[in-house]
Amino acid sequence: MIKGNLVDVFTERIYPAEIYFSDGVIECVKPVEDKFNHFILPGFIDAHIHIESSMLTPSKFAETVVPHGTTSVVSDPHEIANVLGTRGIKYMIKDAATVPLNIFFTAPSCVPATPFETSGAIINAKEIDKLLDMDEIVALGEMMNFPGVLADDIEVMTKINAAKKHKKPVDGHAPLLSGEELCKYIKAGISTDHECTIASEVIEKRKLGMKIMLRQGSSAKNLVDLIDAGGDFIVSDDKHPEDLIKGHVNLMLKEAVQSGLDPIKAIKMATLNPATHYNLNKGLIAPGKAADIVIVDNLEDFNVKDVFIGGKKVASDGKPLFSINSPDLQSTFNIKDKVPDDFEILSSNKEEKVKVIEVIEGQLLTEESESVLKVSDGKLMPDIKKDILKISVLERYGQNKITNAFVQGFGLQDGAIASSVAHDSHNIIVVGTNSQDMAEAANKLVKNNGGLVIAFNGDHHSLKLPIAGLMSNETAAEVSLKLETLHNVLEDIGCKLDSPFMTMSFLALLVIPKLKISDGGLFDVEKFEFVDVIK
Repeated sequence: MIKGNLVDVFTERIYPAEIYFSDGVIECVKPVEDKFNHFILPGFIDAHIHIESSMLTPSKFAETVVPHGTTSVVSDPHEIANVLGTRGIKYMIKDAATVPLNIFFTAPSCVPATPFETSGAIINAKEIDKLLDMDEIVALGEMMNFPGVLADDIEVMTKINAAKKHKKPVDGHAPLLSGEELCKYIKAGISTDHECTIASEVIEKRKLGMKIMLRQGSSAKNLVDLIDAGGDFIVSDDKHPEDLIKGHVNLMLKEAVQSGLDPIKAIKMATLNPATHYNLNKGLIAPGKAADIVIVDNLEDFNVKDVFIGGKKVASDGKPLFSINSPDLQSTFNIKDKVPDDFEILSSNKEEKVKVIEVIEGQLLTEESESVLKVSDGKLMPDIKKDILKISVLERYGQNKITNAFVQGFGLQDGAIASSVAHDSHNIIVVGTNSQDMAEAANKLVKNNGGLVIAFNGDHHSLKLPIAGLMSNETAAEVSLKLETLHNVLEDIGCKLDSPFMTMSFLALLVIPKLKISDGGLFDVEKFEFVDVIK
């Protein structure tokens, strides 16, 4: 039994109560006449996250977020699925089963995300149907292929119909989709969206019955801007380890309340609402519900004191009360060493007008700009003074393809950075001031079996991510420290982005406007086709 000020998210009332539970289930809730200086809340649920983006295995992720009051997450494993297919999903499920955190998964709907990139696997409608039959899978993952939905693509619609057959919801991904196209997307059976960036987008989608996830990730931060427009869930989508060490859902709730949202309504968006949507026996402190409970000191800061999952105390005063041991995975890289010439764009002219990917700080969206670049020795040169750098994507699954283009917004004055985290197919993405350092960064990354690398002046700095090139078996503190070191080095050589590796990882995501890049070429998302670098 525990007692305190109960936050009843069903009636939206707060009153002193005693909570009785046994065998992991709440038995009874009894109002009492007493005064308490702490609050009892349902366990927090992050309704949409990609655990791989934390760079931590599911068990290491649990070790980090459970002390912050997170008792459940709904994770879309399409990152590792793009690398290893269903074998990667089963790795995530197996590792997740070793920890108290309730990790529910969605069946990745778009592997590969588009036909315009090379992934390590393909998950077809037949495999989706098998995945949806599993208890650990609670929904069809975000349907990023909205053009396929609008075109009534047979494979896409078969996947959606499989979810309907299994009576599981379909998550959406429809940035800036509007009007009749949005109506058709929703009519197909897609019920959520987490890609809203402007208030009018939230309002239109909610009017049409869509449930909106307000996102507050490490790179995309939309919660504060959109909170007045309304929302149904508060989610993180993608979080880096240095942010997770500070907090998880508890911090998002704090930010929501600071932005003017009523505390109980905010709590509902991270408890009852997602539990109801995904048909989880959680999210409410009531008889028959799972005894997933969080005790906090107040409803402004949400400082977590104790955490219970299934009636067992699993964290106290910011410390986990369980141990973990993540399994290893074999290397997932099949790529030849690169040389500087691989990163060149050739021209016989003195100069060329080129398309440039323009990075927007804190957003997954990019813009398109133009620049005139000089040609030296037949090679198109970056313009470091204008912050126009080279960007490349290297296919890692055995075909040895490479695409070269230009990007603006990183601010690097020297060197190159490389990452095997490049949504969604997770080929190798490299940004640099020169081809020599770009080749060295890419080769070092492969030698490390994946991760993040900085190369300049013959020196290297690395964070190894040997689990599918996406995750580490180290703790969040260890990964965060190494990532902080990389960020400090990047700051020293001019980088002006807060989360440069996270931002870079989304430049290969071909389903979010406007101009992106894959191993197949420079890609215009709005036209949904490849475009030439040289205009």
